[in-house]
Amino acid sequence: MSDSAKAPRVLFISYDGMTDPLGQSQVLPYLVGLVKQGYQITLLSTEKKDRFEQYKAIIYDICQQAGIHWEYIFFTKKPPVLAKFYDRYQLRKRAVKLYHKHQFDLIHCRSYVSAEVGVVLKRKYGAKFLFDMRGFWVDERVEGGMWDLKNPVFRQAYRVYKRKEAAFIAAADGIISLTENGKREIQTWSSYHGAPITVIPCSADFSVFPLVTPAARQSARQKLGLSQQDLVVSYLGAIGTWYLLDEMLQQFAAIKRQYTTAKMLFVTQEHKTLVLDAAHKVSGVQDDDFLVMSATRRQVAEFVAASDLNLFFIKQSYSKKASSPTKLGEILAMGLPVLCNAGVGDVAEIIDHTNGGLALSELNEQQYEKTARRIPELLTKNGAHLREKAREYYDLDAAIGRYAEMYQFLLS
Repeated sequence: MSDSAKAPRVLFISYDGMTDPLGQSQVLPYLVGLVKQGYQITLLSTEKKDRFEQYKAIIYDICQQAGIHWEYIFFTKKPPVLAKFYDRYQLRKRAVKLYHKHQFDLIHCRSYVSAEVGVVLKRKYGAKFLFDMRGFWVDERVEGGMWDLKNPVFRQAYRVYKRKEAAFIAAADGIISLTENGKREIQTWSSYHGAPITVIPCSADFSVFPLVTPAARQSARQKLGLSQQDLVVSYLGAIGTWYLLDEMLQQFAAIKRQYTTAKMLFVTQEHKTLVLDAAHKVSGVQDDDFLVMSATRRQVAEFVAASDLNLFFIKQSYSKKASSPTKLGEILAMGLPVLCNAGVGDVAEIIDHTNGGLALSELNEQQYEKTARRIPELLTKNGAHLREKAREYYDLDAAIGRYAEMYQFLLS
């Protein structure tokens, strides 16, 4: 398919911005790979103005080098819920205009707001519609506290979008699920009529997250002012909504009782006071036990290399059946053992398959102490083995291959 005139034409619609970290880690790498597979990609994204001004040159450069045509609208924040409808209107208007110009063969929609546009294009023009679900977004809004069902506006939004969710599933020619757990749940829904479902977890770019070597750990600790003798526990990513900071700090306190010089490194964009304010409620830890660092995508692995193991706990809920924490693949790619909790997506199964750490069945003081006593066992794990086992789930090229297989099936 080297002849671009004959290459299948795909419109990829994303309600996430390419100038957001998620766009750079979980959208663009796939699209760059799909162009190499022989597809013409037009990307329509929703950008936040402040981040757009800061990072637009980077995204333009990536797209230009890959041969991706990038279009965008700007994200609307207020008023809540109604802003989503306005964004959908903007996406639909731009997508229809692009369709008239390019006559797309396939509309690939990331998540729900984008899928509304995909259904319209399918019904209006007959293009194939791939629903890249990314998780149970409607239930996430409620369970994450963004939509309070006591508020009639949010209650109505929930009802509307649950109906839309059913319509997306019914209309989809193909579906992407992040987890096997989510796939099994979708197959029980009355709206599901047998469309092929491919499971593609949030991938890790193994070139960006290299195996931690003793030299890399030593160098990172020197840069961050950490002792070579300390036990360093890291946390990577945003804090809040789904991530259980209080419980993670309690687990760290239990580790601290076993390793008196233990430190906890947060690589996050959040302010240090968020961590310290929560830590003040936990006995046995001090402010100087914590290091909170912001990092660019390229710096993340450099800082995380300072750690001996990684810790994250996620709130369990119905919607989390379909959740694939990006950080798990990235940490395992670096060969670091993980302390996490079960009951979220396929996390427990992945930890078991990779022998990559511990997935706690309960979060309580007894479990924290029991887990802390197993730290020596975790520190003996072979990082190179963890990395290779993680490739079976998280390799970017494998994920691109699964997308290409779905494209080929839908367009054959």
